[in-house]
Parts: sequence; structure tokens; C-alpha cells
Amino acid sequence: MRPIYLLISSLAVTTTLISATPDKTQQLLAAGKEPIRIVCIGDSITGVYYHTGGLRAYPEMLEIALHKIYPQAQVTMRNAGISGDTTKGALARLDRDVLAHKPHLVTVMFGMNDMVRTPLAEFQSNLKEIIARCRQAGAEVLLCTQNSVVDTEARPSSKLAEFTQAIRDVGKQESLGVVDCYAIYEAVRAKDKLEWSLLHSDEIHPNMDGHKVFASAIAQAISGKAASLKDVGPPEPAMRHTLALLKEGKPIKVLAMPPYDQLIGPALTRLYPGAKVTVTAWPTEGQSLAQLEVAAKKVRAMAMDLVLIAVPSSAKAEDPEDFHKHYSWIMNWSLSFGPQQWDVVVVPPPPPGIPKLTASERLHEDFARRLIVAQDLHMLTRPQSDKTTLPELLATWLTELVQRTTK
Repeated sequence: MRPIYLLISSLAVTTTLISATPDKTQQLLAAGKEPIRIVCIGDSITGVYYHTGGLRAYPEMLEIALHKIYPQAQVTMRNAGISGDTTKGALARLDRDVLAHKPHLVTVMFGMNDMVRTPLAEFQSNLKEIIARCRQAGAEVLLCTQNSVVDTEARPSSKLAEFTQAIRDVGKQESLGVVDCYAIYEAVRAKDKLEWSLLHSDEIHPNMDGHKVFASAIAQAISGKAASLKDVGPPEPAMRHTLALLKEGKPIKVLAMPPYDQLIGPALTRLYPGAKVTVTAWPTEGQSLAQLEVAAKKVRAMAMDLVLIAVPSSAKAEDPEDFHKHYSWIMNWSLSFGPQQWDVVVVPPPPPGIPKLTASERLHEDFARRLIVAQDLHMLTRPQSDKTTLPELLATWLTELVQRTTK
């Protein structure tokens, strides 16, 4: 597989269609003399949900990208994405969620839900009204197309293509910039279908790798400059929810796959003597990836404080796409639907401490790591020394984590 960021960087400039750049916003960012307010309005693809780890999405990554380009800029980013929303819903909440914040720039990304609920002509009319009201309030506007999707009966690719073209047409009619994320996705698919698939967390939603593509393209549309986000890891610290409860002396509940179901309780109580840690085991022996995905559907209802995922190498998949689908959904179901309410940490297979890996095990591990990073989650990784035991590895990782959070 070709590294995704190399692939994307060769496509972003040619597939981002800009008929009018947000010149005022660009000038203010470059000057760096006053706070710049940007609001991103959209549906679940814009909002913070499970498919990007529950802590941030492309609006938050856009802020990071703009700071890379304009280190002196004062950027305030507001994420106004709501799951299930349409352009009709956006119009109803535009004053409250967007205009009340007096934005310099508004990005608009809709279509995935409109295509199943809104007639095409009404969709275009709604977009034009959103644009007009933002302009009347003094804000510049960027339209964004959404990602291409796995073809389903509910959302056929052909219909999404129609709504995507409608966005482009509105941009042209309104002399407005259009950041064509759909075209970027389709260009990736034309070159490498697996890489295209790996930008998704499920059939519809991009994972964080996909959101980084969005953010980089929008940042380039605003600034005219490229900003790479490949070096941006998951938000620190890991286990913020769990550690906060432990510091307050409150009991915690942990769901853990073996062998961590036996290790995590003692490791935490060594760091927090007297801590009340209840651990529930998540069995994995003899389970396929598909079976573990089914089991994962029960996790949200359990309302744990910490979920430790350690899928064993024995959990097989038929092919890379099958591995991607099931492994991603094991993580997806382990996360709360919206903003993260509990911690999720993942250990890529095989478990740390194995002295030597076969070529197959190494490929298995590398692919899992790729998916964990794309989910914007923290992982417990293999030690440099083959002599490190699992209890030692976990204890060291947790100790260093606690030290970082207390500095």
C-alpha cells in the first residue's frame, strides 16, 4: 500500500476547486493581530462522534493546520456539526449555532442526510439561503463536499454524486469557494481502493485519517498553503476520564480483554493505593474478528470508565478489507456515540512481550496500528526490549502517563 499522506499530497491541489478564496479571513490570519472566528456547520461528519475517537473532528484539526501555517494567528474554532442534520435543520439553528458567534468564516458541509430526505432543488435553495444569511452577517463562506461512501441501498453512490454536483453548481452560481473533499476521496479510490477504504470508519463516516484530509484541504483553500497533519497524534493525556476519577478517589469500572483483565486492576491500585477498581473480562479465546465485533455492540450500554481492547492475533479475518471493517467496528462500538464519555485504549496484536514476530504477525500488527491511529486513539505498544514483561510494560506506561498529567 502506498502511504496515504504521500497519496493525498499529490492529489489535494488538483482536486480542491476554489472559485473564490476567503481573502479577508486569509489576510486577518496572516496579520495575526486579532482573534479569528471560524464556525464549521454540518452533520455527524462534521461533529464530534465515535468515528474519530469522540474528542475532535476536522474542525478541530483545521485549527491545528491553520496554526501550522500561521503560528501567530489567534484562531477560535467552533464545531457546529450535529448528527442527522440537514440543510433544513441548519437554517433553523443558524442564528444560534453560527451567526451568534460573529464568525469571520463559515464552512458548510452537508449532503449525506439531505440526499435521503431533501429534494435536490430544495437542497440547493437551502444552501443558497445559508450562504446569503452568513454573508449578510459579514462572514465569508466556504462550501465543502463530503466524502464518497460505500454504496448502500440507503445511500447509493450515484445519488450522493448528484448532490455533490449540486454543491459545486451552487458554488459556481454564488461565486463561492468549494473545497471538493468528494473529489479527493474519489481520486484516492481510483489509485488504491484499499487506501480509500482505510479513510473510513464505517460505510459513511470518515475516520480521523479522513478528517485530516478534510482539514488539510480546507486549510489550503483558506491560505493557499499546504499543511501536513500526519504527525498529529491523539489528544493528550490518554485515560483523562479514568485518571480524573482516580485522583478524586472515586471508584472506576474497567472492561478489558485478556490478559489485561488480570493486569489492569493491580497496576492501577499500585499507583492509587486504596482505589476501588472493578474489572470485567471481555473474553477473546476462540473468537473471530466478526464475533468480537458482535460482542462490542454491548459495550456502550455498559457505561464503563475504561475499555482496554487487545484483539489477539488468533482473531482472523478473510482479507484486509474484512479486517478493517471488523477491527474498526470493535473500536467504534467501544466508544460512546458522541463526545467521549469514557476512555478507550487499544493494544495492537500480538501482545507486547513476544520475542519474535513472524512476517504474518508483523503485517497484522502494522495494519492494526494503522487503524488505531486512524481512530485517534491511544495505544499500548510493544517494548524495545524483548525482556520486558506485560506487567512491567503496563506499569511503566501508566506511571509515565500519570507523571505527564501531574507536571
